[in-house]
Formats: sequence, C-alpha cells, structure tokens
Amino acid sequence: MDIEFDKLTKLQHVDSEIKSTSSLLEAIPAQLDAIDQRIKATADVVSRAKEKLSANQKKRRDQEGQVKDFKAQIARFKRQLNEVKTNKEYTSLLKEIEDSQQKVDKAEEEILNEMITADEIETEIKLANQKRAEEESRLKKEKEAIALNEKELEEKRAELAKERESLVPQIPPDQLRLYLRISKKMSGLAMSPVTDDFCSLCQMRIRPQLLNEIMEMKKIIVCEACGRILFWQKPRDKEDEREEIADNPDKVDDSTA
Repeated sequence: MDIEFDKLTKLQHVDSEIKSTSSLLEAIPAQLDAIDQRIKATADVVSRAKEKLSANQKKRRDQEGQVKDFKAQIARFKRQLNEVKTNKEYTSLLKEIEDSQQKVDKAEEEILNEMITADEIETEIKLANQKRAEEESRLKKEKEAIALNEKELEEKRAELAKERESLVPQIPPDQLRLYLRISKKMSGLAMSPVTDDFCSLCQMRIRPQLLNEIMEMKKIIVCEACGRILFWQKPRDKEDEREEIADNPDKVDDSTA
C-alpha cells in the first residue's frame, strides 16, 4: 500500500492551523474582558473625583454650620455684656467673644480653602469625563476590531474543518489511526520532516540505513527518539532560493547579507 505522505503532511498542516486558530479564538474573551476592565477603570476615576467633591461639599456645610454656631455664641455673649455687674465678668465675656471670633475667622478661612479645592476638583472631574469619553471611544473601536477578527477566525476555522473533513477519507485507515494516535500524544505534531540526517523536531540524528528507507518513502518510519512519523524533505539549494527571490523580489536572501 502506498504511503500517503502528501496527504498526511497536509492533514498535519490543517490540524496545526485549526489548533492555532482555536487558540486565538479562545483568547478573545480575555481580551474583551481586559478592555471592559479598562473602561471601568476610566469610569472609576470619574467616580472617585465625584466622591471627593461630595466630601468637600459636606465638609463646607459642616464648617458653615460651625460658623453659624460661633456667631450665635458671640451674639449671646454680647447680650450678656449688658447684664454683668463686675469688671471681671465683663473682661471674661470679652475674652469669650474674642475666642469665638477667632474660631469664626479660622472656619471661614477653611471654607474659602475648601471652595478653592472644590474648583480644582470640578476641573478634575471635567478632565476625567473628557478622558473617559476619549478612552471609551478608542476601546469601543478595539472591541469592534476584535469582534471582526473573531468572525474572520470563525470563518477560517470552519473552512479548515471542511478541508479536513474532505481530506481524512483520502488517507488509508491504518495510516490515519497511527497519525491520530501520535498527534494526540505529541500535542498535535505527528509528522516531522527530515532534512540532511536529522529529525527536524527533536534533532535526533537518523541512522544511515534508516535515512535511505525514509528517502524512499515506501513505508512509515517513526523517529526512534520522539516517536513522530518521519518524512523526507528535500533540502533547499541555492538555485531554488534564487528562483524564489526572482519570483518574489521583496524576499531578502539572508545568506548574502
């Protein structure tokens, strides 16, 4: 029975592409979640700034209440001035009035400082809202690009699945079973090309007699080291490289660099 090396290597390529495409698709939910977290982070900046403004406003209300209480206290002390009978009591009330006025002055100064801070916080909120809008717009475009890429990957995987479905029946059952068994064991890589006298994937040197059998490509031979199916891959020569460069002028010949 002929060994379908061409079809086996093609199946290997298709399976590798399906695996790679599936990995990219599996990574998409995490990418979208990361974008959502970044959107949330920009909203959180605005929320924290608004919380600062709310705390600022509460502090000002408390201070304004203190000023009101201190002024009421001063008014009461002034009324009492008309009722005292000794200089000592009079002097004591004046001292109370002075202390209360100092508290009023201090509280009003703090209120002024809080008003200045409030202006700064409002500017911070405005900038944070602007940044959030810009960031959300940019991240929305990123999500749209990811969604488009996801659709393309889904279509690609579906096409690969169809290609695989049509390819599998063309491979003799015993060869297919061996391929699938090795593929499962070796993380999806069942085929290993041999160039010169090495297994390309594990770099084990191939014995000369075994190498001749591989080059004849008349039977399946597995690598004695890694257990993969070995197939002969003709080494590229300079003439092949020159022809490829002539067909593709943009390709750089690294060997002449």
